[in-house]
Amino acid sequence: MIYGVDKRKVDEQGRIILPSDWRERELKDCREVFVIRYGKFLKIIPKRKIDLTEFFDGVDLGVNVEDWRKFEREFYEVSRC
Repeated sequence: MIYGVDKRKVDEQGRIILPSDWRERELKDCREVFVIRYGKFLKIIPKRKIDLTEFFDGVDLGVNVEDWRKFEREFYEVSRC
């Protein structure tokens, strides 16, 4: 992870210029970011699609997902509570 501190000017309309190397690395084709207000700070996070399948193997649902119908029944029973 790369850390750094840059001093940037804010124009009259509240705009800043994001570092070009960060834009190339993090934004790529997308030009949208999330700006999160965190107390007195702002956090800028690039908006991108996340591949959730990488987390599937790390979740223990307590049921064998290979039996999809059984999984579906138990899932809907739990979610009704």
